[in-house]
Amino acid sequence: MQTETLYLKLERNVELQKTDVWMKDLGKLYCRDQQLLNKIKPMKVYKFVPGDGGRKVVSVMWLIALLEQEYENLEVENIGETEVVLELVKTNRYKGFVQAAKIVFVSCICFFGASFTIMSFHNDVGIVKTFNRIYEMITGQISDGVTILEISYSIGLALGIVVFFNHIGGRRITKDPTPIEVEMRIYEKDVNEALAETADREGKTLDV
Repeated sequence: MQTETLYLKLERNVELQKTDVWMKDLGKLYCRDQQLLNKIKPMKVYKFVPGDGGRKVVSVMWLIALLEQEYENLEVENIGETEVVLELVKTNRYKGFVQAAKIVFVSCICFFGASFTIMSFHNDVGIVKTFNRIYEMITGQISDGVTILEISYSIGLALGIVVFFNHIGGRRITKDPTPIEVEMRIYEKDVNEALAETADREGKTLDV
């Protein structure tokens, strides 16, 4: 029989809303034999159990062994990640008032936290005295605390934050990802690597 090649492009992290995990859930699959591919996609890979804690790490080696055991004339090539972190998520955990309260709470932390940080920085560098000194040097008059310098600085600070975060409400200024999105991707990557390494050390990874 002719040997067929299956190409796997596994994702690093896969979020699922069901306990049963199928081969097609793990990433992208390609095979020249469409009929064979249609048989492989619905193959059951794993089923979450209560002891998993909603997470399971699957090694590509285990998937290759599983596939070659089922199909003797199948050659598997992986062009993606070597380990997949499966996460069982519940989309309806928070509804109504609870979700709204969480959003308000997080928004307040971000707003007041950022405000406190900016005020602390200004206090450390003595920006009030600096503005007073500059105003006095240029105009020859003593500042009353609210001058064109303070007003311009406040407007420029707000505009600078908007431009830096590349986001106004639900709209982007440019097509580039925002700094928050970049940091979130880096954080997700580090978390997935830590989960995979921890599971491997504890012997909880599905592997050969």
